This record gives sequence, structure tokens and C-alpha cells, in this order.
Amino acid sequence: MPIEEFRAKLEENFDLEQIPEGTSSEVKALHEFSVFMEGKWHKMTLKAGRLDTSTPVSQLDSQILTELVFNPIVGITDLKNDDRIDFVGGIRGHKELERRCNEDCVVAFALCAVDIDDLLEVADAQLIMPPKSTWFEPKPRSGFVVRVFE
Repeated sequence: MPIEEFRAKLEENFDLEQIPEGTSSEVKALHEFSVFMEGKWHKMTLKAGRLDTSTPVSQLDSQILTELVFNPIVGITDLKNDDRIDFVGGIRGHKELERRCNEDCVVAFALCAVDIDDLLEVADAQLIMPPKSTWFEPKPRSGFVVRVFE
């Protein structure tokens, strides 16, 4: 799909604004995303009235991208197995997203980290977090040892 068509489809549900060079592209609020395309960062904000408030999961930024971008525009329905999508851990930051777009990707999205209260709300509703929606630092060690004391 030409990037102009992709951008037009994004603008159906989001307001897009180019971020001036030298200005931080860090995401500052929920339902606000940073998008890197055509060598530039853009602020992408969910338009009023587009938020699905039916469940705690539907209000997560990762789910908003899935429901309004990945599924309908790109046709990605399986985030875990589709070769057209990759995930960059939060600690690697915007520079890594830029690097990937310059090497083997077309568009990169950055979003706010999930707040612990949102995670708890999803758990309390007995729902499951969407794939790749959380990033924890520091990572726990890869194994545990249990010893029985008598």
C-alpha cells in the first residue's frame, strides 16, 4: 500500500501531526502515539468518540492499534505469528525504531507503557492482556530454585 494511502486511512481515526525535528518524540499521554514514517516522527492522537470503552482491554493503547490499524488497514490478525509485524522492547527506545525503519521496516509505532492500575483492572475483569502489551524492567532471572526446609 502506498504510504499516502496508509496515512489517509490512519487519519480516519487519528489526528496526525508531524513532530518538528529536534523536538522529543516520546509519547506523553494515553491514546497518543508516536509514529515514524517517511523518515519523520509524527504525533498520532485518537480522535474523540473513537475509544471503545466496553472493556478494560479495549481501552489499552496496544489494543487500539490492533483494532484500528493492524487489523483493518494492514490485515494483521495474529500479532504473535504474522511476519509483517515485529516488537521492539521499551528499553531500546525510539532510536531502535528509527534504525529498524531505515533497514527493514516501513512504519514504527511507539506508545505509552501500560500503567499498573490498567493491568490490575484487566486482571480484576478476568481478562487477558493483549500480546506484547507489557514490558517489564528489570527482567527477572530465567529460573527459580525452590528448596524445602524441614
